[in-house]
Amino acid sequence: MAAVATCGSVAGSTGSAVATASKSNVTSFQRRGPRASGTNDSGPRLVSIAGTRPSVRNGQLLVSTGLPALDQLLGGGLAVGTVLLIEEDKYNIYSPLLFKYFLAEGIVNGHTLLVASTKEDPANILQELPAPLLDDKCKKEFDEDVYNHKTPESNIKMKIAWRYQLLPKMEQIGPVSSSRFGHYYDASKRMPQELIEASNWHGFFLPEKISSTLKVEPCSLTPGYTKLLQFIQNIIYEEGFDGSNPQKKQRNILRIGIQNLGSPLWGDDICCAENGGNSHSLTKFLYVLRGLLRTSLSACIITMPTHLIQNKAIIARVTNLSDIVVGLESFIGSEKETNPLYKDYHGLIHIRQIPRLNNLICDESDVKDLAFKLKRKLFTIEILFL
Repeated sequence: MAAVATCGSVAGSTGSAVATASKSNVTSFQRRGPRASGTNDSGPRLVSIAGTRPSVRNGQLLVSTGLPALDQLLGGGLAVGTVLLIEEDKYNIYSPLLFKYFLAEGIVNGHTLLVASTKEDPANILQELPAPLLDDKCKKEFDEDVYNHKTPESNIKMKIAWRYQLLPKMEQIGPVSSSRFGHYYDASKRMPQELIEASNWHGFFLPEKISSTLKVEPCSLTPGYTKLLQFIQNIIYEEGFDGSNPQKKQRNILRIGIQNLGSPLWGDDICCAENGGNSHSLTKFLYVLRGLLRTSLSACIITMPTHLIQNKAIIARVTNLSDIVVGLESFIGSEKETNPLYKDYHGLIHIRQIPRLNNLICDESDVKDLAFKLKRKLFTIEILFL
């Protein structure tokens, strides 16, 4: 860029700049790249954090959800500072698995965890995290569990499903190294205890935080939401995830996981009545939470029993206050369970909303019909072929 400034001044200086450039056999217009660590540069530098990568679309810092197929659907991963809302399946069988994948990915990458729940102690949740599959072991396990269940090529190219051939193919799931972005996990095994003990995590178990004598003020957040917001805020500020108090060690990511938000166990009544007294508590909580996330190095996943919420207007407001919304529809107990068209799958996954980062409107996923199945060891997402 110095050569551009010289061109705007005197012609003689321009000639000397071009001559110098021709001697070194490079153009005078060079893109400024990152300087070496040993050079004196007072300008800003990109911070490298383990388990993150910049988005190729908007440069936003991304973390993996723990499920590479879901990362691909969301545009490369979960953006730091955003909320991923998982609409729980009817019997709450598969949504806890996605929740644990997210936490397990944080432990593998050395991220700080904050786990909040009302019915299960966070320490017990960590004991049930799936074991990571790494390198050669991952390849062996993956070959046994995935490649032996491929869809016949003849079914993929059926004329009746011609429109699916126009859609982009899902990236073939395969093993990755521990140094790569995103990992795969064995749902049949538990994470080694030494990894859990070496991790930095904070637990919020609501029954331990709320006393029976606590007074509830009208037109305010429920006590459970208030305590949780205070807990999250303290962790963000005390450990320097907001940037105001620089972290003592290498910069890190805070992964926040909140389980069964909106259920009666949180003191909310939106699942019990259509117009309850706390109908605005949940939306107020999400509004404040998103403000905390936007100004910190943190990412959040929330599971919510939206099928139990009586008022559909609340669901619409919750969707607007979330950055990403993914719905799980299980076939258990439904007519689709016995339908031969869905015999190879356990449910449908709906990408209801993906982030509108630096955009005025929300992007839409290119793939509409998606199904999931829990195999012997892996949870997979595939394009639904009928």
